[in-house]
Amino acid sequence: MLKSNWLSVALIIIVTAIAPIFWGSTYIVTTELLPPDRPFIAAFLRLLPAGVILVLISRHLPKRSEWLHISIMAILNFAVFHVLLFTAAYRLPGGLAAVVGAVQPLIMMLLIWYVDNRKPAHLALVASIFGVLGMAALLLSPTSTWDLIGIIAATAGAVLMTFGVFLARRWRTDMPLLAFTGWQLLIAGILLAPFAAFLDPDLPTLTAKNLLGYGYLSLFGTTLAYVLWFNGIAKLSPVAVSSLGLLSPITAVIIGWAILGQSITGIALVGLITVLGSVLTVQWALAPKFNPNKVSIDH
Repeated sequence: MLKSNWLSVALIIIVTAIAPIFWGSTYIVTTELLPPDRPFIAAFLRLLPAGVILVLISRHLPKRSEWLHISIMAILNFAVFHVLLFTAAYRLPGGLAAVVGAVQPLIMMLLIWYVDNRKPAHLALVASIFGVLGMAALLLSPTSTWDLIGIIAATAGAVLMTFGVFLARRWRTDMPLLAFTGWQLLIAGILLAPFAAFLDPDLPTLTAKNLLGYGYLSLFGTTLAYVLWFNGIAKLSPVAVSSLGLLSPITAVIIGWAILGQSITGIALVGLITVLGSVLTVQWALAPKFNPNKVSIDH
């Protein structure tokens, strides 16, 4: 039975990890396939179609008592976060844009300690610190290019995402998973519509490459990724989920190396390996504490 539980937890971890891997591809898709300097339009076109798809599939209306929480999470997890995400993606190299997210597990530990008075597991804490050090090694690579606004956007996005994960687990109801995800996406898309219309320059005629980029981000980087992500939030430790988010910068760096010819050598390579080891250690340290059968993927 114990072996079976471990296998179930491992499967949930692997499935949840697919989400940040998709997100890690956001940066190359944004810089190589999308029209430049339109963060609001990019976020709007990513979120609204995904929300419509999931809401139509789920055909579930939130209860009156759930609307406030859903709206707050829509703002934290999607509306503001994605504007910050695309701002960082436009202004920073792919690996550097996501590298600041290494602080998420530590912020989550502090948040849980402060709100729930639960001290972090020592091994998970040490591993998360090494994750930050590993990201610093990547950040300090000779090829990194600093941009103050981009760094601020990436940092603010990491903080918002941490609070979003925390609240998504705390406010989780018996709402079906697709509806729980879809309504957040739909509300966020609607909130972003006026900003996309008035703050971003008019879109040029979209090319096939642009449409491919927007379609990929909406269907895979949002619809599929966030269903897997919220399922993981419901079943795993918030710290473990935040740690999995570090796979996004790892993916971004590997894609930059494989497709754009960006260098991963010396201290940057050591940093990447350290971050990966940090993620694996946090999962190993926290997985035994959670019952994989606690929440079904259908709820």
